[in-house]
Amino acid sequence: VPLVESGGGLAPAGGSLRLSCAASGLTFSRFVVGWFRQAPGKEREWVGTISWSGTVTDYADSVKGRFTISRNNAKNTVHLQMTSLEPEDTAVYFCATSSSWSSRVDQTKYDSWGQGTQVTVAS
Repeated sequence: VPLVESGGGLAPAGGSLRLSCAASGLTFSRFVVGWFRQAPGKEREWVGTISWSGTVTDYADSVKGRFTISRNNAKNTVHLQMTSLEPEDTAVYFCATSSSWSSRVDQTKYDSWGQGTQVTVAS
């Protein structure tokens, strides 16, 4: 499995969590990395994406200003820092890699996916 997420868990509303995505067997710097989430009974949705070098990020409106994506290509890792968590953020969070920045919100353009990590925000 080329991507493995970690860091999920239970957090109170208003709290913070930091998710990690570790890559193996990939030249990580060749890919943009996106985060997606899937809440119970809902379709998987895009959360945000970071560019190859990490200099550019983009976020869904629902998380903008609360979530921050960063990456360390030397360590083959990407992080999703989540703050001011809301119960609506409860979902399984996935990281994925893509070669396309322009299609960053289109999950069909992502090739490799992790298994996901559960985030639960208590109200």
